[in-house]
Amino acid sequence: MIVDLNIGGVFIPGLVVLGLIALLATLAMMRFCTAAGITRLFVSRPLVEVATFLIIYGLLMQSLPRVGLSS
Repeated sequence: MIVDLNIGGVFIPGLVVLGLIALLATLAMMRFCTAAGITRLFVSRPLVEVATFLIIYGLLMQSLPRVGLSS
């Protein structure tokens, strides 16, 4: 179970927060790849952006500690 973020009484789901962090990390990584000229090697840049987002999101999900009852 992922803990929700409480901001001023408004609960924001933890997965949404992780999604925003992954989005910012993906934007930073793609900007770095563009500056380094690596994006010229990609056939489909949007596909690479989606794959990068999913990889970063999955790594963030794995790094979360497990909260709740353990079996």
